Amino acid sequence: MSIKLLRSSLTEVVQSLAAAGLNQGAAGNASARWDDGMLITATGARARTLEDKDHVAMSLTGVVRPGQRLPSSEWRFHAAIYQSRPEIHAVVHVHSPYATALACLRRDIPAFHYMVSMGGGDSIRCAPYATFGTEALSQSVMEALTGRRACLLANHGLVATGDSLTSAGELTLALEDLAHQYCVTLQCGEPVLLSPEEMDEVLERFKTYGQQPAE
Repeated sequence: MSIKLLRSSLTEVVQSLAAAGLNQGAAGNASARWDDGMLITATGARARTLEDKDHVAMSLTGVVRPGQRLPSSEWRFHAAIYQSRPEIHAVVHVHSPYATALACLRRDIPAFHYMVSMGGGDSIRCAPYATFGTEALSQSVMEALTGRRACLLANHGLVATGDSLTSAGELTLALEDLAHQYCVTLQCGEPVLLSPEEMDEVLERFKTYGQQPAE
């Protein structure tokens, strides 16, 4: 994909998530792998006034091309994800209401529903707290994402990944919906969790979910 199209796609994803109520003001950030680096939203960028030219092209070691705005303060965990996970081509971070509420409880989302497997495992882990924009947060995110496609950030929000901006955005929306369902469930009582064996079966079936032609 050309840099021009990638800039347009990044703007579209950021604005669509804000329109869905998953971010407010300048909260959150998003990026896409590009060339040997990444394209990431600028620090303080607001979805409502975001323009394609505002996104920052940079290396995975933090080198920003001249003449651009400063990148999101969270660029470190975006870069770490791309460096260690070659299958990931997009990262989305939001401060969505329900996922953030659970993150403020420092609570994983367990296997209360089989669709938790969308995150790549039998739970959506909550990464330990670290100050935003720090290397400590980057390390915390990487640990929580081990074998996963998404995680919560304690007292912070949600990170979701994908092989494209579209898939990362869709996963973000789906996980916020699951977080909402889990919050409602907790208001009713403690959910009955699926067993590891039941989740293993779901994860196996999800390997080909929606990918096979009809016979």
